[in-house]
Amino acid sequence: MSEYMSHTQTIRISHGVARNPIVRLSAPVDLSIGSDEHLAIVGPNGGGKSLLVEMITGKSLLREGTMSYDFGPSAASYGNIRYIAFRDTYGSADANYYYQQRYNAHDQDETPTVREVLGQAIDETERQHWFTLFGIEPLVDKKIILLSSGELRKFQLAKALMGAPRVLIVDNPFIGLDAQTRQFLYEQLRELARLGTLQLIIVQSMLDDVPDFITHVVTVEDRIVGPKQTRDEYLRRFTEQVDPAHRTAEMPVLADLCERILSLPTRESAFRSDEVVRLNRVSIRYGDRTILKELSLTVRRGEKWALSGQNGAGKSTLLSLICADNPQSYACDISLFGRRRGTGESIWEIKRHIGYVSPEMHRAYLKNLPAIDIVASGLHDSIGLYARPRTEQLAVCEWWMDIFGVGALRDRPFLQLSSGEQRLCLLARAFVKDPELLILDEPLHGLDTYNRRRVKAIVEAFCRRSDKTLIMVTHYANELPNTITHSIVLQKVNSEK
Repeated sequence: MSEYMSHTQTIRISHGVARNPIVRLSAPVDLSIGSDEHLAIVGPNGGGKSLLVEMITGKSLLREGTMSYDFGPSAASYGNIRYIAFRDTYGSADANYYYQQRYNAHDQDETPTVREVLGQAIDETERQHWFTLFGIEPLVDKKIILLSSGELRKFQLAKALMGAPRVLIVDNPFIGLDAQTRQFLYEQLRELARLGTLQLIIVQSMLDDVPDFITHVVTVEDRIVGPKQTRDEYLRRFTEQVDPAHRTAEMPVLADLCERILSLPTRESAFRSDEVVRLNRVSIRYGDRTILKELSLTVRRGEKWALSGQNGAGKSTLLSLICADNPQSYACDISLFGRRRGTGESIWEIKRHIGYVSPEMHRAYLKNLPAIDIVASGLHDSIGLYARPRTEQLAVCEWWMDIFGVGALRDRPFLQLSSGEQRLCLLARAFVKDPELLILDEPLHGLDTYNRRRVKAIVEAFCRRSDKTLIMVTHYANELPNTITHSIVLQKVNSEK
């Protein structure tokens, strides 16, 4: 263990109460984190995990109590704590990033490369160490917004570690990663914990999956921070609490949700074609990089497709073609609902029949409107609300918010919600048009254990209705609804020439 880790406690909060009277925890916080401890902060969506992190990082100032740090020679948080949050994806490029930008080549000229964003490390030997560990070297000349989810996660970690922090806090580190990348990241975090020169704090909504390199767990629920306990103590108590009776109590609630969805009136299709999506030998290139190569795919009305593949295999690019977000779709042989792209239909005519949610949309949704307005924006496929919904439309929005369990958040500003609550609102946004084609890209990202079951049940019920078509992306087979009828696995294109 390095000499600066020889002290007893690195972070201590004593009877801490946040200064902000609107967004704060419900009870004072007493927490100390020892120098040899690696912590998991776990709890349900909206429970207050992010509020505790803001207190630890000093972003949330205290009205009462004390906060102290001991990092050996330094007693300050600045520079010693790095936090990788859900929205921290493109670094300095985030300020000007907009949804769909990665598909518009003419808007990428001013976008920095990985090399430009990473800059110089404090120590070049350290820089090379992290570049090698996370495989950054092949990415250095790539535009930052063109990185896949797995590449982004590696970039985030390398960038954070190049600053030589004492504590690294990572929000839901494994979501959105394929199995190979998840295992890689798991092993790297475990190695960082073993070396003892860096403390890890992970924040996660999955209550039953605490990594084995974690030594202690803190639960946050109803905006109350529970006592710190060892990982073994937490897992034992968690197992005791999650008994069959608890799951049985959920069943009537989920069954009622399904009945409400199945009772919705059947809508006649606006199209005669049996083909909802047809791609004929579609290829997509960015510079010298080929993302999709001669891909052919036909999705027929009523089919439910599972779309999978490694990070960087082109799943998001494929969905951008179907959702009319990618300008290259006009140069490809693509038909949607039986109509060839580029034959006179507008983007909005296409989108009117598609419900869509994705991690990219979530990251780009920075409108701090009331949650009900975010859901209502799905009626017109806008990022933001530019036309006031009619009374009957608002009623539909409220209905879907209730279905997804966020009805009580109707008037809360979107950016004050937790990332899990935001995801539930964006899911309600995707369903609010009762779309013929539902496209769900990693829909369960960041959701807690119960909400994952809830959303899966909602998707299954929706797909049991007549003529509903689904395309769903996930890296976890157990997240797929039982209604899946077809699957396709995208492979990375080997050659970049």
